[in-house]
Amino acid sequence: MELYEEKDVKKMPKSKIVIVGTGMVGMSYAYALVNQGTIEELVLIDIDEQRAQGEAMDLNHGLAFAPRKMKIYAGTYKDCKEADMVVITAGVNQKDGETRIDLLNRNAKIMTSVVHQVMESGFDGIILVASNPVDILAYVAKKASGLPSHKVIGSGTSLDTARLRFEISKKINISVSNIHAYILGEHGDSEFVCWSNAYIGVKPMVDVIESMKEIEFADLNEIYLTVKEAAYEIIKRKKATYYGIGMTLVHITSAIINNENRIIPISVYNDGIYDIESDLYIGLPAVLNHQGVHHIVKLKLNDEEKEQLKQSAIILKNILDQMNI
Repeated sequence: MELYEEKDVKKMPKSKIVIVGTGMVGMSYAYALVNQGTIEELVLIDIDEQRAQGEAMDLNHGLAFAPRKMKIYAGTYKDCKEADMVVITAGVNQKDGETRIDLLNRNAKIMTSVVHQVMESGFDGIILVASNPVDILAYVAKKASGLPSHKVIGSGTSLDTARLRFEISKKINISVSNIHAYILGEHGDSEFVCWSNAYIGVKPMVDVIESMKEIEFADLNEIYLTVKEAAYEIIKRKKATYYGIGMTLVHITSAIINNENRIIPISVYNDGIYDIESDLYIGLPAVLNHQGVHHIVKLKLNDEEKEQLKQSAIILKNILDQMNI
C-alpha cells in the first residue's frame, strides 16, 4: 500500500455551529447539515436537555453514512465561546386570546435571554436568527448582543426566494439554478417580488415572457400569490413548515463558513443603504462571507417596487414601536 503524507489530503474548513432550539426547524437544519457535510462540529442546545441529548444521539447514529466526520453533541451556552455561528430557532407559539404584539413581546424576551447567555460565553461569531417573525427578532438579537450589524442576520426572505425560483422554474420548465429573482421586504404579508431585476439566465424576465409560450405577464401575479401563500398552504396540510427552511439555513451557513461571497436575500440591518425607514431589519440581497454581511446589494428598483419596500419597512417599524424593546 502506498503511503501518503497528511499534507496531501484536501482538508475541509473547520467549523463549529451551535443550534439553539431543537424543534422541527432546528432539527431539519441539523439533519441537512449532517447530510451535506457542511461543518465539523455541531452543538445542540434546548431548554429540554433530554430532547437535545436524544436528537444528538439520533444524528450520531447516521454518521457512518455522512460525507464527512462530525462531532455532534448536546451542550450548554458555554459551548458557544469558540463557535463560528450560533443559529437560533427557538420560540413559542401564540396562546388562545393572545394578541400578536403580546406574542411578539414573549418571543422577544426569549430571544433576549438566549442572546445574553450566548454572549456571556465570550462568543464573537455570527448570529443567524430563524425564529419568526424573523425581521423583528433579528433586530432584538442585534440589540441584545451588542455585536456589529454585519454579524447578526436573519433568514429573511431567503426561503420565500427559493419558493419563487421553484415556481418560476416549474412554470417555464427551466432549471431552478438558472432562475435569478428575489423576494424582498418583510418575511410576511408585505413581501414582494422584485420583477424588474428578475432574470432567466442572462435574459430579463420581460424578454422571456415575450419569447416563451409557457408564461404570460398575467402569470406573474399568480406566481407571487402562490409564493406568498405557500407557508399557509403547507401549515394547513401538515401543521408546520421545516424542511425548506432547514435547507435554506444550510445555504446561508455554507456561504458564511466557506467564505463564498454569495448573494442571498436575508434579513439585514438597513442603515441608509435603501431609502426606507432605518434602524430595522428587513429582507434585502446581501453578499455573505466569513465576515457575515460583506455588503448589502443596492438594486435599481422601479417606482412601484420602491413604494412596496417603503411600505414593508413602515409596517416593521410600526411593530417595533409597539413592542417593549
